[in-house]
Amino acid sequence: MFKSKWSRRVGAAIASLPAIALVATTQALAADKFGAIAYSEATGGYGYSRDYPTQGDAEIRALNECEAHSGSSDCQVLLWFRNACGALATASNGAYGSGWGINRSIAEGYAVETCSAYGADCAPIMWVCTSR
Repeated sequence: MFKSKWSRRVGAAIASLPAIALVATTQALAADKFGAIAYSEATGGYGYSRDYPTQGDAEIRALNECEAHSGSSDCQVLLWFRNACGALATASNGAYGSGWGINRSIAEGYAVETCSAYGADCAPIMWVCTSR
């Protein structure tokens, strides 16, 4: 009788391993992904990030990229987003705006709308989306 109970317990434990692995995999796939856009007013340079595990990590990467590409230390994070897209728009008079949305088109639309409050010929210059 002991063998029988032990066999059932071991069998149940072994049978549940694939379910545990599936739950762990699903949780990892469902993790939020963050992105950010940073911009330098002095040079018009920018940096971005995508698919970072935290908002802070995404912002740091965007700032570092902006400073490396612009050669300026005035970079500021304009926007961060989670499981979405972000965009940056600029105008010839130096105006700029950023926006985010569930897809590229929405993000670009908000970026142009924000920029248009300060400039007349705003157009998107970059966009980035997380993989989720």
